[in-house]
Amino acid sequence: MFNRDRWTEILQVLTTNWFRTVLTAFGVFWGIFILILLLAAGKGLENGIRADFGDIATNTMFMWTQGVTKAYKGLPKDRNFNFKIEDVDAIWRDVPNLRYVSPRNQSGGFQGSSNVVRGLKSGAFSIYGDYPEIINQQPMDITSGRFINHSDIKEKRKVAIIGTDVRKSLYEKDEEVLGSYIKINGVNFMIIGTYHKSNSDGNNEAQQDIYTPFTTFSQVFNRANNVGWMAITAVDGTPITEIKENIFTLLKERHTIHPEDLRAIGHFDLFEQFSRVVTLFGALEFIAYFVGILVLLSGIIGVSNIMLIVVKERTKEIGIRRALGENPWSIKKQILMESIFLTIISGMAGIVFGALTIYGINYLLQMVGPVMMFVNPNVNLGVVVVALTILIISGLLAGFIPANSAIRVRPIEALRAE
Repeated sequence: MFNRDRWTEILQVLTTNWFRTVLTAFGVFWGIFILILLLAAGKGLENGIRADFGDIATNTMFMWTQGVTKAYKGLPKDRNFNFKIEDVDAIWRDVPNLRYVSPRNQSGGFQGSSNVVRGLKSGAFSIYGDYPEIINQQPMDITSGRFINHSDIKEKRKVAIIGTDVRKSLYEKDEEVLGSYIKINGVNFMIIGTYHKSNSDGNNEAQQDIYTPFTTFSQVFNRANNVGWMAITAVDGTPITEIKENIFTLLKERHTIHPEDLRAIGHFDLFEQFSRVVTLFGALEFIAYFVGILVLLSGIIGVSNIMLIVVKERTKEIGIRRALGENPWSIKKQILMESIFLTIISGMAGIVFGALTIYGINYLLQMVGPVMMFVNPNVNLGVVVVALTILIISGLLAGFIPANSAIRVRPIEALRAE
């Protein structure tokens, strides 16, 4: 099947009219190139959005209080209420399949007035009162020292963990940070750790936070047993979306809120948002394959048309070969091989050119940074295998009709052909 004479004949046929062959091959080349580029673009968008989520636990919900909008059991509407630390215990006790329930308090902000002082330096930063579990829900890299632990919570230690931008604002470059003190709203806190958070868009706001033990924060800043908001994570296999209504019902009962008051408790369901994004990724991949294959199909039709023309031009040759006793399958195989060879060569050129284009895009992104949540576009080996499979099948389909046309030619009629 793969003898030298056969391949010499294939090359001779395809190079007889090289300009026509190049134009025909371009259709397949362009179809594969578009397919590879669309899949890479979809992957780049997916990588960018996933990087924007970061390492945050995606089966998590953030929950806070809002104004009550319905009167209930003698209590008026438009009243305010606060979560209490006792609510956390109630949620743990009455709602199953939870992994973490982290109460949080917060003050300050990078756009507010200076609330942190060290010597002659000061700055405006967000201050959080947290439990140790929050690091599993909003991960960060501890660059030195440690994070809050339960001993800090129990003993209400005045300790803090600062971000890399806080360190730059309050300390000299080579100055020792661990064991030093800063004043937060006039209260001394000892630094026990520094952290850094990865951020896909280059925004450094995440590095301008300071974390303190929840109990210490509540005591020194007079928050009593109030809770500003909560981060709640469900166990793996149980979406937080499925159990959040149980949490809302429990809290409405505890704070005498109308069961149909949908505004009293605000929340952000990260699992629900992430699931929508994952669905979007699947839709984008489907569209990429659909459009790419349609473009490729137009190229395959071009190959098939050219092969029909080639068969027509070789009618007399085919008649002589049939008259000399050549097997019809041998002639059919020759046409199929020519079609497959042309399709695969042009398709592989499209794959190579697509890979080089993706490499160039990644190089530019490394130079200028992420653009509109677009990070590291790429295609994996599976996509290349799928593309090669499509090429082989396409080559067979493109050559099938011309091959059948060739073997239907009767020798005596072929010999009469001019």
